[in-house]
Formats: sequence, structure tokens, C-alpha cells
Amino acid sequence: MPAFVTLSGRLARLEPLSLEVVDDLVAAAGEDRTTYGFTRVPNGRDEMVSYVEAALAEQAEGRTMPFAIRWLHTDRIVGATRLMHLEYWQGPMPWPPGARGAVGEVPSVADIGYTWLAASAQGTGVNRESKYLMLSLAFETWQVHRITLKADVRNVRSRAAIEALGAHLDGVRRAESRGADDTVRDTAYYSILSSEWPLVRERLRARLGLVEAA
Repeated sequence: MPAFVTLSGRLARLEPLSLEVVDDLVAAAGEDRTTYGFTRVPNGRDEMVSYVEAALAEQAEGRTMPFAIRWLHTDRIVGATRLMHLEYWQGPMPWPPGARGAVGEVPSVADIGYTWLAASAQGTGVNRESKYLMLSLAFETWQVHRITLKADVRNVRSRAAIEALGAHLDGVRRAESRGADDTVRDTAYYSILSSEWPLVRERLRARLGLVEAA
């Protein structure tokens, strides 16, 4: 399984998720919960502890890499995100396919998900830079073949942010899961392939102001 890392940018630093930041996460999630209509975000300390413990259990299995998001402008933890559904295609084919324990040194494909931000950090560029940092790790260090991103089909804001990355809409899976509002949710699936990463990377760098003038 991949070694855990801290990912640092100019706006945000993605730090290993741990129980030590539970109180910070509780404060971030409690700022204004009206923005979480289509996103399941833990509410209160007990839910947050369970959320972090579940993420760490999946991390121990090599299935996810969870981060706490620190907004460097305020030096506060303002949310969480993760590289998840890590699949390993190296080595002998496990039987049955997808059997637990069949992991390699680095993933071959992954999802980015479980992303949420405090209301005060939304629209600041923190989310965009967080995605850039995770995509860079996945495509440039792990050399994955694909990153998948998903959103409730009704979540116009989240879908717009994903599309702004340059991700391709693969389709909508109907009745895919239980939604954050306890309805049956249709989910929009997006992907970025390794062949598409150079263009996506340059687009993101330009939007983040990381491209030097000629």
C-alpha cells in the first residue's frame, strides 16, 4: 500500500487524518450546515469520531488515504477529503477479483471523494487546490490510470466544480445509493484518465495562479 504523505500547496495543506483533529473538524462542520444539503457531513463529536475511525480502518487495509484540510490563510482545519476505492492491478490476479488483502505498493485507479469544507472556506480556492494536490500525487507519483469523481446528480455546485477540473462525464447511475437527504440518489460519475492529466494539470495550474508569465 502507498506510504502516507502530507501534501502542501499555497492555500491548503492536506494532513493525515487522525483522531487528534476531531475537535477541529467538529468546529468546521458546525459553522453553517445549510451548505450540506447533498453532502453527508458528520454532525457533532460522536459522529465525527466514528467518521474518523472508519476512515482510519480503511486506511489500514490500503483502501483509502484520508486527509484533513488545513487552510493556511487561517491555520485552521476546515474540512476533510480522501483518495479512496484504491484498486491494485499489480501482481497475480486475486480470486475472487477484488479479494481483500490483494494490494500492491501503489494503486492503479482511485476515487477522490468524501470532500467537505467549512462554510468559511468554500469558494476560497481551497477545494480546487486540494484536488490539484491529490490529482498530482495520483497521476505523477502513483501513475494511476484513472481518477473517478462522483456527485449527487442534483448537486449543481459540486458537479460544476468537478466539470471545471476538466473531468469527463461518464454517465449517471440511477438509484445508486441513499442520499444525504435520505432519498434514493442518482449519481453522476466523472473521470480523468492519465492521458488527460497533462491538459487538466495545466488548466488547474492556470486557475491557481501557478503558471509563470512568459
